[in-house]
Amino acid sequence: MCDKMDKKERAQKIYKLLKREYGSIPRLFLDHRTKAQMLCAIILSAQSTDAQINKLTKELFKKYKNVNDFANALPKEFEKEIFSSGFYKSKTKRVIACFQMIRDEYGGKIPGEISELVKLPGVGRKTANLVLASNNKIEGIAVDTHVARLSYRFGLTKNKDANKIEKDLMEIYPKNKWIEINGLYITHGREICFAKKPICSKCFLNKSKLCPRVGVKDFR
Repeated sequence: MCDKMDKKERAQKIYKLLKREYGSIPRLFLDHRTKAQMLCAIILSAQSTDAQINKLTKELFKKYKNVNDFANALPKEFEKEIFSSGFYKSKTKRVIACFQMIRDEYGGKIPGEISELVKLPGVGRKTANLVLASNNKIEGIAVDTHVARLSYRFGLTKNKDANKIEKDLMEIYPKNKWIEINGLYITHGREICFAKKPICSKCFLNKSKLCPRVGVKDFR
């Protein structure tokens, strides 16, 4: 069935089934109270899990709340506080440098344009798209490991580079769907379409013959 569909048709059917199965999903799975905390949490989440970061920030965000709090953080102390996030030394440098740049060059306000956000240390297109989405401003699709893996398995891209995958998805999906793609793909990736040993036998997309994964080389 999926062989007879073009990518846009299959992508739309996949979206509808994901939406029907998972309903309303949050735009960000990371806990935060302020925009500064949100940006910090996204940076920390690189090469870690949202659950681990939420556990860490429960205490961290009692101390750090705004741009100045993060910009003035003491590196050695901050390293200890985010140790469990992994790659804590490099993340400490990125977080502090990011907020110092926001303080010094943007008047303490997180930029509202993707072209400016990606200039910040530790901020790539994925992070920038998530920040913008929180303000209902959509300029792209946030491509994390789940979105990359599922897009490849669904046959919607042949690329493995996040920026190229984003471009492919933006050409396939209408702009009014972009804001939901990240959350829906992440949820399906966590529930069924695991990186290792996905449960294809229980996958509603597989049963609907919308996923061409079986018999093809997997995303690595």
